[in-house]
Amino acid sequence: MKASLFALLFFTCSILFAQSPSDTVRVFFLGGQSNMDGYGYTKDLPKELRKNIDDVYIFHATSLPDNVPVGGLGKWEILKPGHGADFKFDGQSNQRSDRFGLELSFAQRLKELYPNDKIALIKYAKGGSSIDSMANKYGCWEPDFSGINQYEHALSTINNAFSNTDIDKDGKEDYLIPCGILWMQGESDAYVSEAIALRYQTNLKRLMDLLRASLRNNSLPVVVGKISDSWNHTSGKVWPYGELVQYAQEKYVKNDNNAAIVRDTRYYKYSDPYHYNSEGYIHLGKRFADEIYQLNQTK
Repeated sequence: MKASLFALLFFTCSILFAQSPSDTVRVFFLGGQSNMDGYGYTKDLPKELRKNIDDVYIFHATSLPDNVPVGGLGKWEILKPGHGADFKFDGQSNQRSDRFGLELSFAQRLKELYPNDKIALIKYAKGGSSIDSMANKYGCWEPDFSGINQYEHALSTINNAFSNTDIDKDGKEDYLIPCGILWMQGESDAYVSEAIALRYQTNLKRLMDLLRASLRNNSLPVVVGKISDSWNHTSGKVWPYGELVQYAQEKYVKNDNNAAIVRDTRYYKYSDPYHYNSEGYIHLGKRFADEIYQLNQTK
C-alpha cells in the first residue's frame, strides 16, 4: 500500500493547465490534525460561504484511529458547508456536520484566482494526531509505524479519490492533476517532550516527501500552517514545546524551494484552548490559497 498508488505522469501543474482540456481538474490534498479538520461553526459563515461552491468538489474520508483496518472511504461531491469536525462518510453518503475548516474560503479564493478551472479537494485529518509515534495518543503519521496509522489512512484516501475519474458525474472522464499539499499540524508534537519537538523538522520533511511521491510529483508545492498557542491553560502555554515546532516549520520551508508557510495564525482568536474561532478558519483558508497559488506561479 505504501509503495504504489495510481499512475500519473511527472508534469508540473502549470504546464498541464497551459494546454489542458476543459475537464482537467486542479487537485489539492488537505491533511493534518484538528485545526485542519476544522472547528468553525457553520452558523457563523458569511452568506457567500453558506452555499455550494460551483466547480469545486471534495472527497473527504472519515478519520480513524491507528491500528484499525485501513480507511480512506469517501464520495466525491460538490463542496458545501459541513466538512469540519464530526463529518462522517457512512459508506453510502457524506454526513456533514455543523462545523467547517479552511476548505470553504480556500476554495472560494482559488476560484477567484482560477476562475475558469475546476478544483478538487482531498481531505483527511485526525484531531490530536502527531507525526512522531512517540507522541502517539490520538494517532500518528510516522511512515515507519509498525501498524496501520494516519499515513496509511491518508494514502488510502488519496488512492480512493483518484480511482473515480468522473468526479462531477457528467459522464466524461476528468483528469485529476495534483497541484499542492496543505498541512496544518504540529501541536501534538509540541506537547509531550523536547526530544519529540526537536525531531519535528526531520519528521515533517520525510512525511511531505512521501506524500509528494504518493501524488507522483516530487516538487509538488506544500503550504504549512504555523502552529500557535492560545495561552489558555493553567500553566499558561498549551503547547510546552511550541516554539521548537514553530522553528522546525520555518526551517523546513526555508530549506524547501517549493514550500511556504502561513504565519497569520498567531493573530487568531480561539473558541477553546486548542482551536481557532470561525473567523480564524475563514482567514486561514484564504491565506493558504494565496500561498499555494504563488508557489504554482513560480514553478
